[in-house]
Amino acid sequence: MRITLLSLLLLSVAAATPARAELHITRDHGGYVEEYKAKYKRVREKGERVIIDGICNSACTLVLGIVPMNKICVTPRASLGFHQAYYDKAFTFGIKVTSAEGTSDLMSYYPDKVKDWIRRNGGLTTDMKKIKNGVELWKIIDPCPEEW
Repeated sequence: MRITLLSLLLLSVAAATPARAELHITRDHGGYVEEYKAKYKRVREKGERVIIDGICNSACTLVLGIVPMNKICVTPRASLGFHQAYYDKAFTFGIKVTSAEGTSDLMSYYPDKVKDWIRRNGGLTTDMKKIKNGVELWKIIDPCPEEW
């Protein structure tokens, strides 16, 4: 097999081109807050972009306070859901018990635009408060440019 100089040049250019690193959120209903904090810290440190292209509920929304907002965008399918933090049901005999400390911790991560939206909509409660694609969401997060 014969390798030409042009082939070697193309291979070296391809190897030197950085990959477009991004996290694509499509259906994330949340989970353990500490796991999301660690995940989004890694995303931030790598300089990755985040595309919210569907459901991002509960602990997923921590992305808004950990990854720089200029690295996050939303598509027309995006929606965010916020509620009070709960203790792990494994420690509460399967009963949903809210955590004032956990809720305060969540709120401490959110940027002011998110906190303002939550306040205008009655604060965090046990019910999921959703914000779907449109003007209200775009006041918080920019729509994705076409090249994303």
